[in-house]
Amino acid sequence: MKILMLTWEYPPRVVGGIARVVYDLSKTLLKDGHDVTVITYRDGETPYFEDDKGVKVYRVDNYMINPNNFIDWVMQMNFNMLAKANAVIAEQGKFDVIHAHDWLVAYAAKTLKNSYNIPIVSTIHATEAGRNSGIHDEQQRYINDTEWMLTYESAEVIVNSNYMKNELQKLFGLPYEKINVVANGVNLNLFNGIERDYDFRRKYAMDNERIILFMGRLVYEKGVQHLISAMPKILEGYHDAKLVICGKGGMLDELKRQVEAMGIANKVYFAGYMSGKDVQKMYKVADVSVFPSTYEPFGIVALEAMLSENPVVVSDIGGLNEIVEHRANGMKAYCGNPNSLADSILELLYDHKLCSEITKKAKNKVRNQYNWSKIAQDTHFTYQKAICQSMAEKQKRELEQERARKTKKAKNTEKEITNLLSFKKRQAYA
Repeated sequence: MKILMLTWEYPPRVVGGIARVVYDLSKTLLKDGHDVTVITYRDGETPYFEDDKGVKVYRVDNYMINPNNFIDWVMQMNFNMLAKANAVIAEQGKFDVIHAHDWLVAYAAKTLKNSYNIPIVSTIHATEAGRNSGIHDEQQRYINDTEWMLTYESAEVIVNSNYMKNELQKLFGLPYEKINVVANGVNLNLFNGIERDYDFRRKYAMDNERIILFMGRLVYEKGVQHLISAMPKILEGYHDAKLVICGKGGMLDELKRQVEAMGIANKVYFAGYMSGKDVQKMYKVADVSVFPSTYEPFGIVALEAMLSENPVVVSDIGGLNEIVEHRANGMKAYCGNPNSLADSILELLYDHKLCSEITKKAKNKVRNQYNWSKIAQDTHFTYQKAICQSMAEKQKRELEQERARKTKKAKNTEKEITNLLSFKKRQAYA
């Protein structure tokens, strides 16, 4: 297949989890023999075109005109993506399927679909209503409506958990059979050759301190505030603990104020944004990884921690709730409950046997269920469904057009016969 991926982030530009999903999926589809082209936003000094080990990556700037707001910025990006896609199609021929990742590329995908009759498969990684616990202002309503439009225009929709399938069905009224659950995955070789680096560890904690790790964006729905609130109880039960927070986001200053107000600044370290090898090293030196999200469609970070043999504690919400089985391959805590978080974390800090059992089962589950080979096959099957559906709809349209043409011809013939009879009748009277 010739596959066109539309995404607003692709490495080295990483905003959230979409970049990693598109990168790993594209690479695996390429290995399976497909032709993959990615059109994405250009950040910094990255090249406009890159042959990323077989994956053709085209990057577009935004217009020189400064947008008034984020919505205008997204629209300008879509115009440039569309222009680039048209140029690529003119040069290389039509694609078999468009894979659109989230609402940010919806308008480019819709226009290409209508211009070239190419089916869309869209992946909805998260919803605006889910992120904000509802729709509260006009910008959120606009994004929500654009998400609906993208799912409406798509032949098939992909989500990464049953939780998200239910959310989309309720939110947009989509037919249940149109929504395909294809889990996200993780590169199984991610931690090959990565050992516990004690010099690296000493940058963040003393040798006697056990590291409690949070890795992710510093935004409300990731629940970091609840993890910080759990620290007094954790420190009361296990004094030699240190919370290391890795990530950036709009809540950073607020979280720092929270730590200062609680008087635990010496036990919480804001490590900033991490990438590449530092992420892998961080998982390896941590003792417990915690993901206390209040909204989480999937949770790739949990898979990374599990693969690194780091025991995890997660909220009993969304995709995390489906990945982790309590006390089998991880620990769960009640969503938004610092007391519950502290209990699960303390149990892991004290029970080494439980940690050992959990990490072994967790790693096996990731290897068996969340490998990209399986995910790429499931995605390819969804592409086939979309193409078959598109062909069936095209045939239906052609049949309807042929039927309409025959009906019109029959009516014209009938009219001609009536006119002829009428003419002959007038002649007879004459």
